[in-house]
Amino acid sequence: MGGIATIAKTAGHRVTGCDANVYPPMSTQLEAEGIELTVGYGADQAALNPDVWVVGNVVSRGNPLMESILDRGDRYVSGPQWLAENTLLGRRVLAVAGTHGKTTTSSMVAWILEDAGLSPGFLIGGVPINFGVSARVGTQADFVIEADEYDTAFFDKRSKMVHYRSKVAILNNIEFDHADIFRDLAAIETQFHHFIRTIPGSGKLIVNGADPTIDRVLARGCWSSVERFGVADGWNASAVGPGRFEVFNRGRLAGLLRWDLQGEHNLQNALAAIAAAQAAGVEPARAIKSLAGFKSVRRRMELRGTVAGVAVWDDFAHHPTAIATTISGLRNRVGSARILAVLEPRSSTMRAGLMKDRLPDSLEQADRIFCFSANLGWDVAAALAPLGDRARIESDLERFVGAIVAEAHSGDQVLVMSNGGFGGIHELLLASLSLRAAPTTRA
Repeated sequence: MGGIATIAKTAGHRVTGCDANVYPPMSTQLEAEGIELTVGYGADQAALNPDVWVVGNVVSRGNPLMESILDRGDRYVSGPQWLAENTLLGRRVLAVAGTHGKTTTSSMVAWILEDAGLSPGFLIGGVPINFGVSARVGTQADFVIEADEYDTAFFDKRSKMVHYRSKVAILNNIEFDHADIFRDLAAIETQFHHFIRTIPGSGKLIVNGADPTIDRVLARGCWSSVERFGVADGWNASAVGPGRFEVFNRGRLAGLLRWDLQGEHNLQNALAAIAAAQAAGVEPARAIKSLAGFKSVRRRMELRGTVAGVAVWDDFAHHPTAIATTISGLRNRVGSARILAVLEPRSSTMRAGLMKDRLPDSLEQADRIFCFSANLGWDVAAALAPLGDRARIESDLERFVGAIVAEAHSGDQVLVMSNGGFGGIHELLLASLSLRAAPTTRA
C-alpha cells in the first residue's frame, strides 16, 4: 500500500494515508515522498473527503473509518484494483509470484531492465537497494510487480495477483502459508490456477521445474508457453568458484555470473529473473552481467551494524522454509562462526502454531536460538525442545535483548528474523552491545 501511495503521488494526486503500525523502511519512504500519514483509523478522517479511498487488506468490517466510509456512501476500491486501472493498463506486466523469493526476484528483474536502459515501473514489497524506493511509475512499457497470493480486500477475496493482467509471470514455489485466509495447500493452489488463467496465450510462464506443487497447478490448465528453471532441461547454474556460476539454458552456456549474494535460493531467483528479462527483450548475457551489480533488498540479509566484533543481521524470514534457507546462506558466508538465530514468529500462520513442528529442523544450523514468545497461543518451549539447551524463550522484549547480548561475543553473527518491526530490536541490540563495549570510568 505504501508503494501504491508513492505511485499515486508521482502521478500527480494528493495522497494521504493511515495505518495502525508503520515502521522503516516504508515509513521513511512515505516521509521522503511527502505523503501525510495518520496513525490509527479514526472515523474523523472521513472529513478529508477524498475522491477515492484505496483500501488495503488489513482493513476489515468494524474498522471505524471503514464503517464511516460505508455509511457515507463514499467511493472506495482495493489497492490492486486501483493500480490495475490507473497504472497497469497498456503496460507489459512482469509478475513474480510464489510463497518465497518474490521480493528479491522482483527486485532482480527490475534492476536488469533498468541496467538495460528500459526504465521499468515497479511495485515491490520491500526496498531494493539499487533503487532506494519500493515503487515507481517508470517511463516505458515494462512494469515489474510482486504478485501476492494474499487476498485483495475484505470485499474482494480473490488473490491480489489476479488483478494485474500479467504478460510474463514467474512462479518461484508454492507452499502452505497465510493460514488466516487459506484452509490448506489445495486452496492456495486454486488461487494460483486462477492466476495462470489470466496469462494470455502470447504470454510466458517461468516456473520452478523442481516444485511438484507447481506441476499440479499447471496440470489444471495452462494456455501460455512455459520455461522452467532449476532443472537440467531448463535454466540452471553450476558453481565454478567462490561467487562464480556458469549459467545454462537447456544445456547451452548463457554466461558467467559473478556476484556476492549467498544461498542456493538467491541463485534460483537469479535464474528466474534472467528468463523473465529475456521475455522482455534483454539478452541473457546482458542480464547476467547486470546481476553482478545487484545489491539485494533491505531486510533481506541486511547487515545492520557490527559492535565489538558482533554482527547484527536483519532478515524478513518468517516461514520455516525461509528460516532454514536464510540460516544456511549465512552459514555458507561465515563458515564456523557462531550464529545466534533470533526469531519472532509473527505471521498469522506462525502465530497459529501451524508450522511449529517444522521449526526445530529449520533452526538446526544455528548455534544458539532465541525465540520471542509474546502473543503466541502455543507452547514454544515444547515445540523447540528438540533443540535442547541451545534454545532460549522469552516473552519480555527487554529481557530478550539482555539474554542475546549476554550470550554474544566477538565473531558471533546475530541473525534477526521477523516480518515486522520487532520492537526496534536491531537498534536495541546494537545500543546494548555498544554500552557493554564502552570503557568504564571511575570518579
